Amino acid sequence: MYHALALLAVGILAMRCQTRILIVSAALFTLGILLFSGSLYILALTGIGIFGAIAPVGGISLMAGWASLAFAAFRAK
Repeated sequence: MYHALALLAVGILAMRCQTRILIVSAALFTLGILLFSGSLYILALTGIGIFGAIAPVGGISLMAGWASLAFAAFRAK
């Protein structure tokens, strides 16, 4: 839920000034949501344990998305 709000924040910031760091932030959030949530959904539905190993990659991507969003917000001032 909070990551969807972060994507909205990226969109709002992109209306003010579109920079490469915002594009990277949006890509990281999208990738993180797909990898983290997607792998957990697949793990829950199929029971194939290897999909649990993908979730940390998505989590790291989400953390990097938050860091790049914070960097872009401070830089936009």
